[in-house]
Order: sequence, then structure tokens, then C-alpha cells
Amino acid sequence: MTELRLQTLTLPGCPLGAENPLPIFRDPAFDRPIIYSGEMPPEKRRYFGWQAGRRVLPYRMQEIYDRRRVPYSMKTAILENEILRATFWLELGGRLMSLVYKPLNRELLFNNPVFQPANLSIRNAWFAGGIEWNLPHYGHHFRTCEPVFAAAIQGDQGEPGLRLYDFDRCKGLLWQIDFYLPPQAQFLTAFIRVINPQEQDTSMYWWTNIAVPEAPGVRVLAPTADAIYIDRNLTSFGFAQLPHLPSLPGKDPTYSLNWGNANEFFFQCDAADIPWEAALDERGEGFIEASSPRLKYRKLFCWGTHQGGRHWQEFLAVPGMAYLEIQAGLAPTQLHHLPFAAGEVLHWTEFFGYLQADPVKVHDPCYDSAWRAVDAVLKTRLDAAQIARIEAGCLSRADQTPAVILNQASGWGALEMMRRSHSSAPDGTGFPAFSFPADTLTAEQQRWLPLLSGGALAEQPPSLEPGEWLVQKEWRDLLAASLQNPANRNWFALLHYGVMLAENLEEEAAASAWRESLEKQLSPWAYRNLAALAQRRGILQEALACYDLAWSLAKSLKVSMLEPLAAEYLSCLLEAQEFARAWRLAESLPAAVAGSDRVQILKATAALKLNHLEVVEAILQREFATVREGQVDLTNLWFEMWRRRIALETGRSLEDIPLSEVKAAHPAPQRIDFRSVE
Repeated sequence: MTELRLQTLTLPGCPLGAENPLPIFRDPAFDRPIIYSGEMPPEKRRYFGWQAGRRVLPYRMQEIYDRRRVPYSMKTAILENEILRATFWLELGGRLMSLVYKPLNRELLFNNPVFQPANLSIRNAWFAGGIEWNLPHYGHHFRTCEPVFAAAIQGDQGEPGLRLYDFDRCKGLLWQIDFYLPPQAQFLTAFIRVINPQEQDTSMYWWTNIAVPEAPGVRVLAPTADAIYIDRNLTSFGFAQLPHLPSLPGKDPTYSLNWGNANEFFFQCDAADIPWEAALDERGEGFIEASSPRLKYRKLFCWGTHQGGRHWQEFLAVPGMAYLEIQAGLAPTQLHHLPFAAGEVLHWTEFFGYLQADPVKVHDPCYDSAWRAVDAVLKTRLDAAQIARIEAGCLSRADQTPAVILNQASGWGALEMMRRSHSSAPDGTGFPAFSFPADTLTAEQQRWLPLLSGGALAEQPPSLEPGEWLVQKEWRDLLAASLQNPANRNWFALLHYGVMLAENLEEEAAASAWRESLEKQLSPWAYRNLAALAQRRGILQEALACYDLAWSLAKSLKVSMLEPLAAEYLSCLLEAQEFARAWRLAESLPAAVAGSDRVQILKATAALKLNHLEVVEAILQREFATVREGQVDLTNLWFEMWRRRIALETGRSLEDIPLSEVKAAHPAPQRIDFRSVE
């Protein structure tokens, strides 16, 4: 019998604070440059780095959190049959956090016992564990630390199922994941569908990110020997045959504990009739994920056994617990994006469960024999014909209207459906799978409603935060039409219009809109945007002048703006090598701003340049919470501080003191070691 129920879970966690109200503009380079360290088949070069440049808007950064854990409660959904029990964290991206194989009472996933945000996602905040659903852009999902919609649906046998769904504001996509667990089923089924309902093409990205326990003897296998690897310095890519990767010479890369540094590689399962990936222990037991053929590619990621990697494991969870990641994607690597045409619909099906195979075969030194042994066992339980039948059934139910909404998310989906109903595009009735109730609309969405009937974006005092941003083309066109009326050209509408233009890389027009906004009403928001634009263009003195004006105007506003603004101002001063000015600004900051991680690191950088070494050492004593994955600022500060001390003590020049000597004499403490590569 299958059961779907809601339950409140309480565990130690660090709640997120207010979002950064400042818009973070996209990288002007839409594509990321790719360096090849070896051979790469031409078909794998296609779309490599395409459209993978950084994007955040219209979302805002989630970067306010710490390491102080308190009882943290959240709504979960549990889908359970006689074989499996799946637990979803509905208020945190719909993460499938636990999958228990009931006959053995065995947890198949890395079920993190804490909620500890860390700086690993597009918007900063991310947490480790479970199965995460990542779309539509390179990186961890925009909504990974936010609620998503959840609804009860019905399976083929009338059993309850669970649907996760939402509207993606970055690329204007609709996505859903329908979970089914029929009575006696040995695999949890996830049917994924992504729709591009727009009139313009875009790019698409999907990776299912699965965290499983890491332990000696765990081996990761997939049905191919072809792999794309990244070199040991995480800078260039090559193509090789497993189990021999140039990035890990002399060792089998399918055992994650063989890796010294953090690394990853991608299994190229193009020829597999059933793409899959498994993490099996010394007894040949563990977790397996399989899919329909569209989801062709797999990945192994591990933190490595070096100090930085071990620190990350403890930082994200608790001491004594470690995990590795196995992932499934639409494209050969995570730096590949795929074209997604206007009106196109993508769908595929994944299966998650327990598998046991002969441990001698699983750990056969012959990699080809090992994966084929697992493939044979899987196909006794789930063959290609079954997968095709199951997917056809899921597709036939994909448009069923949700029976009951179990969890509500933001009002942006409701706003989009209202916009569509006012345009020539099909309205929400064309998407019955997606229920976005009108009562989800808040003041953030309601401020935009007047534009649908030819009205204006109402202004507000500049002492208030501008609210969330919209950059979707259709809203940009609506606001542009509104601004044709001189009466509608208020400072607030021009501020938002400039952000829309800047995100569309119309930088001169954006700057013009912000200058006009300032003519109508001085605001720190417009000055800050002009500063960010000037800094990106390398016009640092102009940027500093605008940051100075923004800072002067912002001092009376709430700390949620002052902290990110102070960090940006300090970064620009340091880039301009204005170290004394940066130091004076850091020393003058209010305590609530001065104490943030980012500000402290920037202050330490200025202090180092001014030889205030005791300040650097004092700052490096603190416990940091928001350091970026692989960030080396802290260890660089540590080594440079000791290099300068050695120079002062010995009279040697800095150039005569090699880094290797400093590292040997003064190794970095683990508390500040967030390196991916030593």
C-alpha cells in the first residue's frame, strides 16, 4: 500500500536572513571559455561552455547566515510503500532528503542531520545532502533554499503520488517532477517535464544531484568507459577511457577516496540503452539511479582527502559524516547547455532505489567487467521496455490537475499566468499541471499588475528597498510602453527599467535610465547600479565616485543594504589599489556591517597591504560561514601574512621567500582551509 503524508521535521539548522536587495547583473560573456588538456571528440565540444556565463537575476542573493544552529522546523512530504520511504523537504527546493530501503532499514542517501547553508549555489546559500533538482542554468538551482509548490496527484493504480512544480523566473520555464511509488514497487519513479512556453528560444540545463554516503570501499559505476575529466588543477578538460584518467594517474578514479584533491569526471553513457549510475559498498550493496535514454550523462564528484576537502565535509554536516555526489544530466558536462526552442517540451524519467550485486564482480579491477555485472543485475529488475511503458504512463498523466496543493511557494507563477491571460499567449488553462493560486500574490507581485492594463509602476520612497526584480522580456516591453507616457517616468520605474536593460546588456541605455532616475529623486540604488556598471567596465574612479555617493545616501537605510554595499565599495577600493581608503572605510563601518564575513576578509586584505599583520591574524581567528567553494582568500591571507613576518624577522625581501617555504613552516589551519586543490 502506498501512503502520502505531511510531517514537520525539526533539526539543528541556521535560518537564512534577508536577501541582498542589490541586483547582481549577468556576466557580459554569455559563454564560458573552455581549455582542453587533451583529445576531445568534436561532438563533445559542441555547446561546451555555451550560455554558461554567470546569471542571478531576477533572483536575489541569499548570503545572510552563520554557523549558530538552532531548532529548525520545516514541512516535509513522505511518500512510502512496503519497500521504500521517501522524504522531501518542501520548503527547501523540494529536496529528496531521505530514501530508506525498508527491508534492511537502510538509508540510501546522505541524509544530512543538520541544515547548514554554505556558499556553493548560484545565489550563494546551498546545503548538502539528498537529491537536488538543478535547472535551468549552470550551478545549483535558483530555488534550492526556497519553497517550491507541491501537490498530491494520482498514480496508475489509483495510489497517491507527489508533484513538485514551479515557474522559473530566469528563463521563463515551467517545470514539474511527478513522483510515483506504486505498491510493492522497488524503485521510486520521478517523471520530469520542462516546458518552454515562450515565443523565444533559450538554453536548457538539468542535473539531478545525488549525495550518497562516502566510505572506504564504495565504488561508483556507470555503463561506459568513456569519460570527460578535468585536470588536477580544475582548469582544463580532456577525454579518456576509464579506469585510467590523467587527472588521477596510477589510481582507480571510481573509488572517491583515491582522490587527494576535490575533483569530478563525467561518464559519457551515449550508447547505453539504460543510462544509470550506482554507488555500491564493499558488499556490493547501495544506491542506484537509472533513467530513460534522454538523460544520457553521469558524473562523480568528491571533495578529496586533503585538508580542505575534509574541512568542507565537516563544515556542511557534522564530524564523522562524509558524502560523495553522483549526478545525472542532459548534456555531456555541467558546462554544456542545450538549445531549448520556443514551445519545446522536454521529458524523461528517473528511478531511484537499492541494488545488490556480487561484490567480487562489483570490485573487479577490470572496470568493464564491473559495470557490466551491475548492468546485468539492474536489467533483471528494470529493463528498457519497462522504462518505456512507465514513461508513457507518466506522460499520459502529466497534465492531470493537482488534487490538493500541499505546499505553496512564491506568487511569481500566478503573476506569469495573469500576464499570459492579458497577452496573446496561451493563458494558464493551457497548463493544467501547474496550479498557481491567486492568493500567493504578495505586494512584490501586485506592484506589477497595473502594467498589464497600461498603467504605471507606482513609485515609493527611496528609503525603502526596491523589492524583487523582473527582467523577463515581456515585462521589459510592458514597462517600456508605460514609460512612453511622461507622467509614468518616476524614479522608481526608471530604476527597475535600468536593471532590465542592464541584464539585457543594453548598458548605455541602462545608465541613461539610472541617471534620469537620479534627476527625479536621489537614491543610493541608482548610484550603486552606476557604480557596478562602471566597475565592470574598468572605469574605477567613476565607480568609486558613485559608490561614495551611494554610501552617503544609504547610511540611514537598513543593514540589509549597507552590508552588501559596503562589501562592494571595499572591493572596488581594493581593485583600484586604494588600500588606505579601504582601511579607513572598514574602520568606520557600523558594528552590524563590519562583522560580516565578506567585510572582514576585505578588511584583512587592506590590512595586509598596509602591514597591519596583527589585524590580519586576529581576523583569521574567526569562524567563517559564507566562504565560496574553492575560495583561497583566507589561505592566501595566511601565507602572505607569514611571508611578510619572515621578511621582517630576517631582513629578506618578499620575492626571496618562496611560497613552499612559508607553507612548510606555517601550514594553514583547517578552520580557514576551503581550498579545492592544495
